[in-house]
Amino acid sequence: EPPLGNWVPGEAHKESFGKEDKALTEGQKKGLCRAGLAVLGVALLWLGMTFGPGTPLLNDGPGTEGQAWYVTATPFFKSLVGGFMILFLAAGWCYGSAAGTIKSSDDLVRMMTDSMKDMGYYLVLSFAAAHFVAMFNWSNLGMISAVHGAGAIKSSGLPLPVVLGLIVLFSAVLNLFVGSASAKWALLAPVLVPMLMLLGVSPEGATAAYRVGDSATNIISPLMVYFPLVLIFARRWQGDFGIGSLTAMMIPYSIWMLITGVVLMILWIVLGIHLGPGAPIGIQLQ
Repeated sequence: EPPLGNWVPGEAHKESFGKEDKALTEGQKKGLCRAGLAVLGVALLWLGMTFGPGTPLLNDGPGTEGQAWYVTATPFFKSLVGGFMILFLAAGWCYGSAAGTIKSSDDLVRMMTDSMKDMGYYLVLSFAAAHFVAMFNWSNLGMISAVHGAGAIKSSGLPLPVVLGLIVLFSAVLNLFVGSASAKWALLAPVLVPMLMLLGVSPEGATAAYRVGDSATNIISPLMVYFPLVLIFARRWQGDFGIGSLTAMMIPYSIWMLITGVVLMILWIVLGIHLGPGAPIGIQLQ
């Protein structure tokens, strides 16, 4: 990547280097085979609980006739996090036990603990960042900025694509000062959603415009909860890599993501493409 310049191996931490490629041992081959069987078994069990008779992961009981598929599949969607956790846990356990890297539950706990070591820096930084965010919310500066910005957009009288484009830009700028996506949406939604519904934009369209702007500037916002974690990983390879270096390197990407998001938003409006099943951008109030 040209913005990163030439990498000097001596500056990186030794533990970050990958090991030399070697042929798989018999234990590793057996572990991969067992891990694949574990993934297949969990996947089949998951599918059976979704599509089998009397399945618990589909809401197809009395009174659900005629409902859209994404409504009846709500229990399945809620099971995704737990299902994937079980899938990867089973695959990792089967591989480790066959390859000899996991001999008991103590080894599993130790591995999970080691993988969380880098998170220690993040937790310390998050402690200070949480105080700053709490003080920012206590001052109501976020609320004042959101209300005044939404009021200006409402009174602009601009065409709909331009209004949504301005909402994208406003969300992108606000994201630099309010890190929490849910907090920003809690501030903006009571004003933006009713305002845009009167202009013929569905709540899904308002959410999409907000998310386009919010996601574009995440990587250059020091208030993003994962910003310290990204910085820690970058410092593995370049010890003097700081907040300014990360922000300066990611600004071009952020700008192009913002431009691309605005263009896609306008295309979705012009072409009338739905954002999802049963979620058009435009609505007509009775």
